[in-house]
Amino acid sequence: MARHLITSALPYINGIKHLGNMVGSMLPADVYSRYLRQRGHDVLYICATDEHGTPAELAAKEQGLPVDVFCAQAHDAQKAVYDGFALAFDYFGRSSSTENREITQHFARRLNENGFIEERAIRQVYSPVDGRFLPDRYVEGTCPHCGYDKARGDQCENCTRVLDPTDLINPRSAISGSTDLEIRETKHLFLLQSKLQHEVEEWVSRHEDDWPQLASSIARKWLTEGLHDRAITRDLDWGVPVPADTWPELAAEGKVFYVWFDAPIEYIGATKEWSDQDPENRDWKSWWYDVDTTVRYTEFMAKDNVPFHTVMFPATELGVREPWKKVDYVKAFNWLTYYGGKFSTSQKRGVFTDQALDILPADYWRYFLIANAPESDDSSFTWEHFTATVNKDLADTLGNFVNRVLSFSKKRFGEEVPAGGEPGEAEARLGEEIAALLAEYESHMESLQFRKAAAALRALWSAGNSYLEEKAPWLEIKTDKDGAALTLRTAMNLIHLYAVVSEPFIPATAKTMREAFALTGDTAAWVAAEEAKALASVPAGTPFTVPPVLFAKLTDEDLETYKERFGGTDA
Repeated sequence: MARHLITSALPYINGIKHLGNMVGSMLPADVYSRYLRQRGHDVLYICATDEHGTPAELAAKEQGLPVDVFCAQAHDAQKAVYDGFALAFDYFGRSSSTENREITQHFARRLNENGFIEERAIRQVYSPVDGRFLPDRYVEGTCPHCGYDKARGDQCENCTRVLDPTDLINPRSAISGSTDLEIRETKHLFLLQSKLQHEVEEWVSRHEDDWPQLASSIARKWLTEGLHDRAITRDLDWGVPVPADTWPELAAEGKVFYVWFDAPIEYIGATKEWSDQDPENRDWKSWWYDVDTTVRYTEFMAKDNVPFHTVMFPATELGVREPWKKVDYVKAFNWLTYYGGKFSTSQKRGVFTDQALDILPADYWRYFLIANAPESDDSSFTWEHFTATVNKDLADTLGNFVNRVLSFSKKRFGEEVPAGGEPGEAEARLGEEIAALLAEYESHMESLQFRKAAAALRALWSAGNSYLEEKAPWLEIKTDKDGAALTLRTAMNLIHLYAVVSEPFIPATAKTMREAFALTGDTAAWVAAEEAKALASVPAGTPFTVPPVLFAKLTDEDLETYKERFGGTDA
């Protein structure tokens, strides 16, 4: 089987992330990773907290903590939420790690040796009130392109345009709010992306036809506009330091690398962190170095991160002139909105992941988010839509099916799977339908079409309900007890199949469904087509229990409570 390297965009360290962040990177990466593992592939899913740059410093300042202490605490808090969402990372690292520092500095040295880094004197924003140069995110103002009045000096959150602090209209210090800003000269390192333009274009042209339209169009837009040389150092107290053996003057001034230079390198750094925990059995370079045809690398991210991963980081990797693995497939997402307005960490708009877990278990959120993933366009979260989806798909279609089948069988036949007669025409038709739907589900998962995969999974669940309604064992038992037993045994086999194939979406519920049957040595990782047709993996005589209600139906009162608590329903 193939080896699959999977990464999702690194969540910023400053605060718990919202649902839009979850569905735009980490959750679909987890669903895909789980699916690949079930199909027998060798998978390594890597992520980490992005801990450098001004967001960390500003957040630490706000909480009155040293930045390293803040980052350590915030990393643990974020990891706890991701554990709550059952994100099965192979490793969840930290960009402030020793491994990332060493590899980032190695990349910088190699780029310098190859003529792709240049030291330049630039004019930069200086705040006399704060007594320091202000890195890009320490400057806020109005975006010159869209007029958004809370744009940062590195990027406009509203229109996603990359900015320079000097581009902003009416700039102000993010530290003190002072508008008394000056422009002074200072020195920084620049990555000469302009010299790598043609190489990046050639690399993108070999991959863009395979990528989603969203990813390829963003990459092509950047290349069409032309790659510009970009400063890769900042005046900050926190970050990967410029190595003194190569740039002693800048190191003495305390320059650190720009967060968007070291953050993508952390994918490699986190893999080395993972490897360093068990070096005798793990080889980080076997995933990253000189493995172009033996490892398939898939990245998951929202559209605002696409330029950095399809253009800037590949330019860095190309410039080091070493055989580092580059991404094969970029799964890019649009935005999940909250009643038509953007989820926003900075503005605290929308539902945040810790709040979501306080309300309902993870599987409710996992299924809803993936079933409504913003793939082809932005999609909107509303409490009305969430409630309707939970009730229709999870509570009624899946949960009610499981409960009806197991409860009725226990009542009429006891606590073992009944035998009944031989499968007939209805079971043959059902087997063919299930096999076809399973193939459709597999196809969509292989092509990373998550909404379509969710629809196929929902159709699998619905097929069981249709079969149950057709056979009506509650009536059948009155005239044909063996026929009713067969119907229930067939339905129980469907429940076991659902447990196996639903695991990428709803892992906790899948575990509960599987454990309802006391099957000896139940190690089924997936269901082959012929197995799906036969529906015979749970033999007669197998003991079973009726699990608690899998999904509670949400009421109108619940809906009003959620809307009142979170508000913000006006876009």
